Amino acid sequence: MTDTEIKKGLAGVVVDTTAISKVNPESNSLLYRGYPVQELAASQPFEAVAYLLWHGELPTAEQLASFEAMERSLRSLDPRTFALLDTIPSDAHPMDIVRTVVSQLGTFDETLHRPGGWTDRELDLGRSAYLFAQLPTVVAAVQRRRRGQEPIPPRDDLDYARNFLWMTFGELPSDAAVDVFRVSMVLYAEHSFNASTFTARVIASTTSDLYSAVVGAIGALKGPLHGGANEAVMHIFDEIGSADEVGAWLDRALAEKRKIMGFGHRVYKHGDSRVPTMDRALRVLLDESGDTGLAGLYETLEREFVARKGIYPNLDYPSGPAYRLLGFDTEIFTPLFIAARVTGWTAHVMEQAASNALIRPLSAYDGVDERHVPGA
Repeated sequence: MTDTEIKKGLAGVVVDTTAISKVNPESNSLLYRGYPVQELAASQPFEAVAYLLWHGELPTAEQLASFEAMERSLRSLDPRTFALLDTIPSDAHPMDIVRTVVSQLGTFDETLHRPGGWTDRELDLGRSAYLFAQLPTVVAAVQRRRRGQEPIPPRDDLDYARNFLWMTFGELPSDAAVDVFRVSMVLYAEHSFNASTFTARVIASTTSDLYSAVVGAIGALKGPLHGGANEAVMHIFDEIGSADEVGAWLDRALAEKRKIMGFGHRVYKHGDSRVPTMDRALRVLLDESGDTGLAGLYETLEREFVARKGIYPNLDYPSGPAYRLLGFDTEIFTPLFIAARVTGWTAHVMEQAASNALIRPLSAYDGVDERHVPGA
């Protein structure tokens, strides 16, 4: 054994600086480039938030119009991507499908083969916009394929959020649904050195390419302790069944020392600052749908768990029910997280490349002492 202090999970370890986001301890607000995320969610299209994360400032009207035009021009999938989808089992997990498609998208990029092309910022900005535009089309196609439906081509007359819902469901959504979905995308876009973002930065630190970093980040996001938590919330809801069953279910779950997904966060000690905004958005859908059963289950589990454990919900808790009410399959929830977080991941990849140092921590060995093969 060693006397070296071990920081399991890198808890409390500061490995680098970032100008992209932080949690302000004074206000308990998540800040994107200095702006409280709740203010961005209340006022900005998701396209403007992506621009902010990549460029450091909100776009002017002219800059936003130019960016929106570019994004809309990049939405259509290459026929080779549809051919790839046809080779993947329709019952494969959507996270595995999206991860595979993003890897393929990287093979289409001929600029990667230019000298220095892997880490050129201007090229990476273009790659980031490409993934931003492609992922909604991919995710929508994956859900439709799971349901035995044909994919719906993107429309260039619709904004990001409305087009995403159009491609998924084949009908123009209500303004309320569009706004709830837009809010969720803004809230999920970025969160400093979380597990998937750190994975992306580790890969980028080797001077690998942006697509590889995003593929690695998707792998990290798949885990239920990270992005998969929004799926897990709905599995819990399905397991409980109704508000009347919450108490007995919680008794069993706590006795078995189960981890209750959707509650707690390593960064927030007084509640996730994003939850009130997403909770208000969810209430809009609950009122619109009249689903009192889901509302009662949502409210009762939160009340009971906070009362017993003093642990508050994180963003996954209200976003899971919101995505269900919007019509998404539960297994699509984490791919929706990808579509949002690709903005933060790519911002961090570019920040890492701008001031790079290979991320290579040490380990403390606790195996057997040196020994030798008999007769050697």
